[in-house]
Amino acid sequence: MKALTKTDFNFPGQKSVYHGKVRDVYNIKDEKLVMVATDRISAFDVILPKGIPFKGQVLNQIAAKFLDATTDICPNWKLSSPDPMVTVGVMCEGFPVEMIVRGYLCGSAWRAYKSGVREICGVKLPEGMRENEKFPTPIITPTTKAEIGEHDADISKEEILAKGLATPEEYALLEKYTLALFQRGTEIAAKRGLILVDTKYEFGKHDGVIYLMDEIHTPDSSRYFYADGYQEKFDKGEPQKQLSKEFVREWLMDNGFQGKAGQQVPEMTDEIVASISDRYIELYEHITGEQFLKEEAVGDVLERIEKNVLKAL
Repeated sequence: MKALTKTDFNFPGQKSVYHGKVRDVYNIKDEKLVMVATDRISAFDVILPKGIPFKGQVLNQIAAKFLDATTDICPNWKLSSPDPMVTVGVMCEGFPVEMIVRGYLCGSAWRAYKSGVREICGVKLPEGMRENEKFPTPIITPTTKAEIGEHDADISKEEILAKGLATPEEYALLEKYTLALFQRGTEIAAKRGLILVDTKYEFGKHDGVIYLMDEIHTPDSSRYFYADGYQEKFDKGEPQKQLSKEFVREWLMDNGFQGKAGQQVPEMTDEIVASISDRYIELYEHITGEQFLKEEAVGDVLERIEKNVLKAL
């Protein structure tokens, strides 16, 4: 099975295409977006030299399932998923912030806390917390949506309002949607024996209405812990067993790569690529509770995608 790492379609009414780190987004008449989840994989803001078979299908299908499972909470951009690697949706004007919500103190928030920081994005943190400890209630720590090549930066609610990135009414709705979506994701994860630790949401407007955009609750945008053993590991101060893309970063770091200047990406052997593919399929099955059905390439994947998208448009 070959990985799909590049697309170059020309759909009817296509006005532009944006090639992101892992997805290719086609603008159709400034009305719809065709988002192709490729098998490219990125870590430390670097696109790795080899794609991962089935990764695009895994992420697209997880996101589609969670978009469908949250339509009662807020409108979202998805219109259809005509191909295992594609979502077609409404074109929105995105808010230039990502709504990051955290249920537990870990990752970059823990690193900041450990160094003495007690306020993140305007949110005050209690004293005496430990790594991977649950917050009394989930906290929202937004970041700016970076221009290409720049890193996202923390921003507070007050700064978002002062800069006019959202009106007070809009921001109140973004907060409400963020917490409700996180609550729903937490409930779904719990049924699968998982803890939704933190995640990010992106929102935009279409015809004056706020929509949830992009992916939701995937292992690329979220961090999960296994519920079984969480308390025991926390009590002993041991690392939690995670279900996220963290294993890819760990493999890179073990091989001397953190995306810094002059560092070489370690060789991605066929065995490494296959093992990462297997882990993504494992993530899919844990998160959805369903068996993953590989969409094998009968003939050409690009031809299949084009045919399916043309039918949907």
